[in-house]
Amino acid sequence: MKGIPEEINNLYDTLYALRKEVMHDGEAIFSKWLPRIERRPFRFSALNLAYYLAVRCHDLRPLQEQLLPFGLSSLGRSEARTMANLDAVMATLGRLCGKDDKLIDYPTSKWFFHGNRLLAHNTGLIFGNQAAHYTHIMVTLPTEAAADYALVRDLLLNGTDTVRINCAHDNQVVWFAMLDNLKRAKKETNRNCRVYMDLAGPKIRISQVLFTGDTDRLMNGDTFFLAKNNISDYPADIKGNPVLTCSIPVVFSSLKKGDPVLIDDGKVSAIVSKLTEQGAYLTVTATKEKGFRIKNNKSLNFPNTYLDITPLTDKDLSDLDFIIKYADSVGYSFVRNADDIKLLQYELQKRLGKKASSLAIIGKVETKDSAKNLPEIIMQAASKQPFGVMIARGDLAVEAGYHRLSELQEEILWICEAAHIPVIWATQVLETMVKTGMPTRAEITDAAMSARAECVMLNKGPHIVKAVAALTDILFRMKQHQYKKTSQLRALGIAVDTVRKELRK
Repeated sequence: MKGIPEEINNLYDTLYALRKEVMHDGEAIFSKWLPRIERRPFRFSALNLAYYLAVRCHDLRPLQEQLLPFGLSSLGRSEARTMANLDAVMATLGRLCGKDDKLIDYPTSKWFFHGNRLLAHNTGLIFGNQAAHYTHIMVTLPTEAAADYALVRDLLLNGTDTVRINCAHDNQVVWFAMLDNLKRAKKETNRNCRVYMDLAGPKIRISQVLFTGDTDRLMNGDTFFLAKNNISDYPADIKGNPVLTCSIPVVFSSLKKGDPVLIDDGKVSAIVSKLTEQGAYLTVTATKEKGFRIKNNKSLNFPNTYLDITPLTDKDLSDLDFIIKYADSVGYSFVRNADDIKLLQYELQKRLGKKASSLAIIGKVETKDSAKNLPEIIMQAASKQPFGVMIARGDLAVEAGYHRLSELQEEILWICEAAHIPVIWATQVLETMVKTGMPTRAEITDAAMSARAECVMLNKGPHIVKAVAALTDILFRMKQHQYKKTSQLRALGIAVDTVRKELRK
């Protein structure tokens, strides 16, 4: 084909320049990270993450399109092996155009897949041995799991290999009873099952509601008042409109005019229209056509407001004393940056000393800050102990906006794979099935997509055992078709049947 040699030469030179820049920037980043890496195996992962961040500073789309016609990798699946993937492409391209002076060696097969093995190893540290499918299944235990042994046993028999205890609910007596049933179920079923316990973290909620008029609903365009302290301390001109108080009044120190405020996981969107000494006037910008009935204890989110709140509450510190005795991993809510990770590591060090590094931390990505700061969060945590990331899609959708959720969850998956960090795909997985016994079509697709994570979390509900069985089946089927972003090309039944039928004609 006319012109191909020159095109290949130009393509190689472009890749060569890219590789040089990525190596320079990646190694410069890694050199700053290296002094704090205490876990030797994580050094390779940190370097790969640095390379990946360096390469993703570039828009590679034109380059990808140029590589495809030559049957070469488009670099679209290089997360776990950034430089090895780039070198493999350049090694082939260089030999095609005779670049003897700048020839790159092929990476060995062992080196090429080293990142995948590290990811599998790190996943095993947190969730145990590899499941029958690539993706592990975590289930939130309901209160009745403390008394209902059969429920716990059936969860294990149907595919659960990690149980979640949410420390925002129940108490240590109930948790211990749950763990006692789990211990018995593991012995009876001969199934392994890890324990993950979630710290509740600070919960910003409506603490009081006062109706000063004749309605308990908020409609589009309505004004209401968020009181700073006493609910009865509200401006005279707000009379006739609802007044709320916030469970964590410190939010007012950062709140500004124009800041968005969301109620009940985004069912009401409002903006701060005016601030006073008594609190904030808010105007509803979006809610259901028939309005929203305000209730106590519903969530409040301030997505564009920096909240100077510690992610560890007094309750969390008390619960941590229990967690370190019985859990394999601890879930950390409201993580925003590396300093938040340091705080938990400090508390673990106080309690466990040198053994602190044996307890895995799961950082929950539920805000825009935690997504933005994910590389530094990973570096601080994984440098010292096993670390995983939970994509808390409910809170993340509220904080970042539902239109950004799909994009953000992809970015989180990519960054974590580059660092060989396991990911938990959480929130509303098979939710309708868990509640009613029958899934929606969209839920099945979502469950299939979750196979790209290392673990999927199901929440509690009356049909949880049935949902676990369904998810196990879905994940087993998807294992034959997909690993991360790579399609697994087994013989396709549709293709086999069609070819046989056509050849018989």
